[in-house]
Amino acid sequence: MIKVSVEVSSEAARFRATVCAQNIASALNLVHARYPDSEAKVLFPIDAEAFFAKEEIHTSEMVMMEPAEKVAV
Repeated sequence: MIKVSVEVSSEAARFRATVCAQNIASALNLVHARYPDSEAKVLFPIDAEAFFAKEEIHTSEMVMMEPAEKVAV
């Protein structure tokens, strides 16, 4: 199981999510399935320490919203 940060964007919104899946391709497919009208990109660089999910996950895959960062206007 891996864990990556993904930027999800559409005409209406843009946000980041942490995705746990069997591999990066599965993570992107999961985001596309959950947000079909959005574009998903893996955020680089990938955090090497967090890439392999260490915590026990009770589902095969999941998407978690990341907290919003303050954006300068």
